[in-house]
Formats: sequence, structure tokens, C-alpha cells
Amino acid sequence: MGRAIAILSAAIVTVGCEPDPAVDVIQDAGTARAAEGRSITAEAEAFVKELEARLLETWIAEERAAWVKATYITHDTDILAARASERVMGVVGEMIDRASRYDDVELPPKLRRKLDLLILGLDMASPDDAESRREIAELEAWLESTYGKGKYCPENNEGECLILHDLSVILAESRDYDELLDAWTGWRTISPPMRDKYARFVELNNKGAQCLGFADLGQLWRSRYDMSPAAFQVELERLWEQVAPMYEQLHCHVRAELAERYGEERVPLDKPIPAHLLGNMWAQDWSHIFDLVAPEKENAFDLTALLEKQGFDERKMVRQAESFFVSLGLEPLPETFWVRSMFARPADREVVCHASAWNVDWKDDLRIKMCIDITEDEFVTIHHELGHLYYARSYKDQPPLFTDSANDGFHEAIGDVVALSVTPKYLVQAGLAKSEPEVGLNGLMRRSLDKIAFLPFGLVVDRWRWDVFGEKVKPGRYNAHWWKLREQYQGIAPPVPRTEADFDPGAKYHVPANVPYTRYFLAAILQFQFHRALCRIAGHEGPLHTCSIYGSEEAGERLDAMMSLGASRPWPEALEVLTGEEQMDATAIVDYFQPLLDWLEEQNAERKCGW
Repeated sequence: MGRAIAILSAAIVTVGCEPDPAVDVIQDAGTARAAEGRSITAEAEAFVKELEARLLETWIAEERAAWVKATYITHDTDILAARASERVMGVVGEMIDRASRYDDVELPPKLRRKLDLLILGLDMASPDDAESRREIAELEAWLESTYGKGKYCPENNEGECLILHDLSVILAESRDYDELLDAWTGWRTISPPMRDKYARFVELNNKGAQCLGFADLGQLWRSRYDMSPAAFQVELERLWEQVAPMYEQLHCHVRAELAERYGEERVPLDKPIPAHLLGNMWAQDWSHIFDLVAPEKENAFDLTALLEKQGFDERKMVRQAESFFVSLGLEPLPETFWVRSMFARPADREVVCHASAWNVDWKDDLRIKMCIDITEDEFVTIHHELGHLYYARSYKDQPPLFTDSANDGFHEAIGDVVALSVTPKYLVQAGLAKSEPEVGLNGLMRRSLDKIAFLPFGLVVDRWRWDVFGEKVKPGRYNAHWWKLREQYQGIAPPVPRTEADFDPGAKYHVPANVPYTRYFLAAILQFQFHRALCRIAGHEGPLHTCSIYGSEEAGERLDAMMSLGASRPWPEALEVLTGEEQMDATAIVDYFQPLLDWLEEQNAERKCGW
């Protein structure tokens, strides 16, 4: 997701821990105005109008600088982006100080919600001094750019260096244990220099969060879900308990098949799985090892081969994804999208290839940034990124402080729920296939290696950060704690010993880029809940995994009704608009994969599962 999609996600706020004399002046002036007959509500409304106008102006300027930095990484663009962040800091910090006048004032619900979102939408906070403000902005730019410029230069590669894309291809395609190990460890050579700077980044952010009244930055992040931070953590545990047994069944089968391929001495049947054998740099998506674990060896439908056969290029991939949203009754993307987006890696400069969606002007300047390969994974990712854009366009007429999703998991789920409709039926409807391919259990297995395999990783990234922000884990234990959580939740272990000379969390984009990650776990739950509801609206009959909402304007109308609310209402109300339910519910993902789960339980009946 791009910076402009999430409210204030790139903004850094600076606030003072000491009382600001300027606030006293404002309070005195407010008292005088009240005595003259102006209500505090009218005063607050005028303030919020000014607030939103100034925020929008600075957000757009920062977004443009961030786009240039992400698509043209240089020393100068890093500096320009950092300076734009500094300007946002000043405006947001000033506005939060001024908004404190209304902390204990009874205001209309929408006005109060806007003032709350001013703080709760923040991903970063800095203490109120110019030196800290500049330092944190420069740290942010440096960490993200260091990741974007990361390369591994093997000694035996004749001086040729490998970027993340190259190393990811090796992990996806190779079945050579040592080659996989070299690619896995090679990428993690980029992150040790980040450790000290990241620790300082945490220190500064925590000081800023404390000035806002939070214990640390993690507590601020957990406060944005229309419930207390403690209640939100309980909610996450409830959802995880619903899906953990399903994950354990998949883990058990995959481990057994990997042991068959690589030998039990390398993949013990009662231990965590070595992280480099799962086809993905972070072991968050196992779909690239489908050939090793497929239930039906002679029935492996290959969408990648189909796309290549039909001559798909980067733009045709995006056009196809756009056509899905149009089939739901939504408008095509603006022409500027096709002119201003980045679809392929440029040959002449460094860029951040990590896929993201951008709404540069908070209205119609919609873009995506990707280095697209013609693969099934990228096909799904494009649907995901366009989902962000269609969501943003649906709520574009909301006031600026409401231009976001009901919660950040909603934003991530929208594109994915469309991708769930990439079924054999859809392939025929869209003209991608002449007849419906028989996929059987293989289709569910392939998708489970993406969706089910991801679930614990979706929790681990922020569990680690929340412990770091909360100072439960000091810099001297960063790496050890990372792997403790990965083993606990994922049943994954590093293939070689790791020490505190390493900084493996920094090898995952969302850590150096400071992008909250729990949203992806929530999205993994919500997309199936959305899918089940939309399939009912579309009149689908049959197993949930066979449903495609392609072409259903009724489903599109209900989806748009929810998206158009933006952040103007608490998320349970938005969820009810779409699904008729007020609570997040993981039973939908279990319903979707039930035929595969039945098969997995049979396969695992004689196996020792767990780790």
C-alpha cells in the first residue's frame, strides 16, 4: 500500500511534553470568544476546517516527494523526501497542540472522531525539537532507501551482484539446498547496518508517542481500532485461535513433503521447518513449493503458463485486473493512472520495487508502483493494489480526516477479496480460458500455501515491534526475539545460526519502512468474511471456493457502499454494511478451505504434527 492510501501513515508528528504557552493564548482567546456568544462547537468546527486544509496541502507535497524518492532513489531525492516529512511534522505537531484545547469538550461525534483520528492515524512521532525532527526524518529516509538499494554480491559470481528480485527467483525456483541457503543468507547481509539506526528510530518515536499520552509507539498503533489497545490484543488472540489448528495441519503436511525431498536430517519431522526451503524470502508465502506438496500430481493448473501463452505484458496484466472492478459496476481508472504509474523496473536508476498503491492528491491522481513479472503471484498482487485505489476513490469525497478505510485491515482486504474470485469460472468469463480447468484439491492447496501459510507471519512482525517499542526487548536481543516469535507462531527456524551481529527483521521491507503489519493479518481474515458475504449477495450456490463475483453489479454496489464510508464510522458499522455482521470472524476462511482441511487431516493421521 502506498503512503497516501493510509491517513497520515507517512506523517511524523512532533509535540512537546511541556505545556505550550501558545495553547494558553488560544484558551484565553477561546474564552473571550465564548463570552461573546460563539459556541465551542462552532469554534472547533472552524479549527477542523483549517486543520484539514493545511494537512491536505502538506500531505500532497510529501506524497509527491515520496513518489520521486521511491521511483528514483538518489542522495538528493532522499533529502527532498526527508525535508517534506519535516514540513509535515511541523504542521501536524502544531495542530495537535491546538487540538488539545478540545480534549475535554463534548463535541458532535463526527467532529470528535476527526480530532481522535488526527493522532490515531500516526505511524511515527518525534519529540518537539528541531534536531529530533530532522534526525527522525533522515532516519526514515535512510532506512527505506537502504532496503531499496540492497544487493548481495557473491564471491563466486564474477563481481555480479544480485538484487532482491534475483534472490527471490532462486528461492522460488531452485530445489538445491545449498543454493537456497546462499540466496537466503545473502539477502540478510543488507540489514545489519540498519540495527543501530533502527534502535535510535525507536527511541525517538517512543519519546514522541509518550508526549501524546501513549506508553510507546506500539500502544499508539494498537489504539486505532475503535477499542482499547488491550481489547485489540485479545481480539487478535481470538482470531488466531480460530485459525491456528488449520495452519498446524498445513505445516505438518508441508514439513513431511519437504523431508521427503531434502531428507529428514535436514528437515526433522518434529522440529521447525528451515526457513529457506519454503519458496519465499521470509517464508510468508509457500506457493512456490506447490509442486512438492500438491495433492494431485497430474492436475496442476498453471495460471502463469496461461498468462504467458496469451502474451500478457505488464500493462495487459493491469488492464485485466481493472476489468474485474469494472465488471462490478465501478468506473475505469483515470487516464493519468496509465501515464504516471511505474509498471516495470527502469533500467537506468534505483527504485523501490515493493508493490504499492498511491493516491497522490487524495482525489484522482491514482498510481501503482511495481516491477511486474508475468506470474500468477503478480496477477494477484495487481488486483490487491488496484483494490487500494478503488477503495480510495470510493471515499475521495469524504473530508480529509476520513479519507481512509474503516480500519487498515479493510484496505488490505479489498483487493484480495477480488483476487479470491480468480476462479476457473472467472477465467472463462474473462476470456482467459476456453473451458473451465479442472483444479480439484490442487487449487485449494495452491491458495492455502499463500493464505493459510501467511497467517502467523501476519502476527509476528508487529508482535516483535510491539515488544521492541515497549522496551521488553532491548537492541541486544533484537534478532533472538525475532526468531523466538517465528518459531513460536510459524514453526520456522533459521537454516544457519543467527547472532546479534545480524538484524534479520530489517530484511523485511515493512520494518525499515515503518509500515504497521497487523493490517495484513486482519486482511487475511476479513477478505474471506467479505468474500462469503459478497458471494451470498451475488447469488452463488455451491462450495465457497468455487465462487466468483465477477460481473455481479449487486456485489459491486454493496462493496462500494461500504468503501464510500471511508473512516467516517467505526469499523464494526462498516463491516455490518457489507456483511451484516459486526464482529470479525475467521470461520469464513475455514469454510473456504474445508475440503482441503479434510484431506490434510487424513494425510496427517499417522504423522507427528507440531514443533
